[in-house]
Amino acid sequence: MPTRKVIITCAVTGAIHTPSMSPHLPVTPDEIVDAAVGAAEAGAAIVHLHARHPQTGRPDQSPEAFGRFLPRIKQATKAVINITTGGAPFMTVQERVKPAETFKPEVASLNMGSMNFGLFPMLERYKSFKHDWEAPALEASRDLIFRNTFKDIEFVLRTLSDSGTRFEFECYDVGHLYNLAHFLGRGLVKPPLFVQTVFGILGGIGTHPEDVMHMRRTADRLFGDQYKWSVLGAGRNQMPIAAMAAAMGGNVRVGLEDSLWSGPGKLAASSAEQVRMAQQIIQGLGLDIATPDDAREILSLKGADRVNF
Repeated sequence: MPTRKVIITCAVTGAIHTPSMSPHLPVTPDEIVDAAVGAAEAGAAIVHLHARHPQTGRPDQSPEAFGRFLPRIKQATKAVINITTGGAPFMTVQERVKPAETFKPEVASLNMGSMNFGLFPMLERYKSFKHDWEAPALEASRDLIFRNTFKDIEFVLRTLSDSGTRFEFECYDVGHLYNLAHFLGRGLVKPPLFVQTVFGILGGIGTHPEDVMHMRRTADRLFGDQYKWSVLGAGRNQMPIAAMAAAMGGNVRVGLEDSLWSGPGKLAASSAEQVRMAQQIIQGLGLDIATPDDAREILSLKGADRVNF
């Protein structure tokens, strides 16, 4: 029997953490390029990308911002490039889908439901900030709904339907799996589904092993052999949940978007450092690391020659 191959996705910057939280968080196009290429060289088959304003570090979902680094990453690595349609919670769905609509990547992320998305507890850990937008943005999440209605989700699906882009379906709770099953039943999404179950965001499901198993069992029941499972553990839960999922037949996502840490009280110097940690876990279980071409085959992707960058 061939050894199972595990896909490592790496999300290098995101929109959750702010620049004051870590000096290693990529902000500028050069930093995002270096982070993505480093993650790919460390073993990530997929790099999941957000953009930021280079001076302030604020999330930036303009196609122009993505255009400053996408071609450079494609030229420097064979990794699958995944563009967010999540952007940041304060953006409209029309803003959030624009980079994927413009660049037609192999993969785009898609959050599968509206939810409370609480980042305000971070204010207890960080008392000073470099930029005047950081603290108010965290405080605003106390009264913020990250909107992804059925209409919003269908808008993204239909906007990207002719591009050949497939999706990383981000499911933060059990109801999101049922939302995905709804769109599968309507024929608006096609297997194999790449289901990224997210654990540890305040407003979504927790991080207990029972939570992980419950999401897996529910996805198995809803999708059977029509999906590929991956996990994302937020903060200190990143590696424990990655290890658990890899042992249960899943794929893993790491990166500074999801956790700034490489151990208790130790900031990760790069997303690549976290990729190497995940690789050690996976290989320690006797499993292989999927290459970018393996990931393309496993997820039935269109290939890097059919993107628009």
